[in-house]
Amino acid sequence: MEQTVLRPKPMPGQNREGEGGQGPVRRPHAAPRRGRRPRTLLLGLGAATALLLCGIALGIAAATLTGTGGPAGPSRQAPPPAPAAPAAPPGATLGVEVADGEKAGALVVAVHVPGPGYTAGLVRGDLVLQLGAARVDTAADLARAVSRSRPGRAVLLTVRHGSGAYQQLTVTPGLVT
Repeated sequence: MEQTVLRPKPMPGQNREGEGGQGPVRRPHAAPRRGRRPRTLLLGLGAATALLLCGIALGIAAATLTGTGGPAGPSRQAPPPAPAAPAAPPGATLGVEVADGEKAGALVVAVHVPGPGYTAGLVRGDLVLQLGAARVDTAADLARAVSRSRPGRAVLLTVRHGSGAYQQLTVTPGLVT
């Protein structure tokens, strides 16, 4: 029979109307399916069992090495909590983060934007050399000098900028809350 526009070709794998029941439809693109499901199921169960046993073995080894292989539950009681120390009075702050400089001084690595250091004109890269009458050789020296100053009272701050210029700034330490 000749194919025309009104009678399209059948899809591959389908029987034609005039060919009746000649047996199962052959699918050349599909792989045979005999015996694949039980084999896949057994392989999956075997892999899951192996993974489970490996996990149990690793857990036992870790518990043995760390010494936590004992029975579950507290082996000893924790000491009672210590009484809370009285809160320290709030101190002064410049609102900057500093690190030890290569030479004498505290290197400003960060300036908190709404803060006393920002208001005074400190920028990242400045080297703080003196706060009031206290000489600053390290970051710890600056922290001690700031903690001794009174919040709200202006202090003279000597800095060396990254360009090498020295400047004296007036800073008013803020209150730590």
